[in-house]
Amino acid sequence: MTLICIRQPGYLPFSGFFKKIQTSDIFVLLDDVQFEKNDWDNRNKIRTSEGNMWLTVPILHKFGQKLNEIKIANNQEWNKKHMKSIQMNYQKAPFFDIYWNDIRNILDKEWDNLIDLNYEFIEYFVSKLKIENTIIRSSDLKIDSDGSEKLLKICKKLNADTYLSGELGKNYLDEDIFNKENIKIIYEKYEHPTYNQVYRPFLPYMSIIDLLFNEGEKSYNIIKNSKNF
Repeated sequence: MTLICIRQPGYLPFSGFFKKIQTSDIFVLLDDVQFEKNDWDNRNKIRTSEGNMWLTVPILHKFGQKLNEIKIANNQEWNKKHMKSIQMNYQKAPFFDIYWNDIRNILDKEWDNLIDLNYEFIEYFVSKLKIENTIIRSSDLKIDSDGSEKLLKICKKLNADTYLSGELGKNYLDEDIFNKENIKIIYEKYEHPTYNQVYRPFLPYMSIIDLLFNEGEKSYNIIKNSKNF
């Protein structure tokens, strides 16, 4: 079986994103589709003493632009705000010092394109989580289609016989075209793991930095032992 998962490369993704990579024989970063406003492409959540807060990268956006065309609005010093928020809320976490300098250095670079920032972080987290599964970018495949047709063509080009879809895929995926190509669809149902957090009670669906700062090298197995279908 060759299982493929296809997802947009968001900003500071949560643990479930990396579970998808762990699960896949080939994980495809869907970077050449339309940017989704108010989604996860340019924002994510971190844990705070009062609950959670959003970290949002401001962008220069025109309707219809693809994710890999989005520019960052660098006149707002967003990166300094993110660094301050992360340090303030996680400096007491047990493994903060192990990762903080690397994360701060990434944020402190001059970024023009959102996709480059997102890729830098994803590559860093994949390295620290010791995930070795194959990862490619959809833009490198040069498939000129949209919607279910694009996902199907990606699967065919990579010789997949199984496609791992998000649970919401049930609402939009054209199952018939996958069935005609004998490609099985599995709909994900992610069971978020619990782990130690600096603050209580436990809140799920935070950025992956929440898991790393709190659990360090245990993070890989925590993700591995979680279930997503």
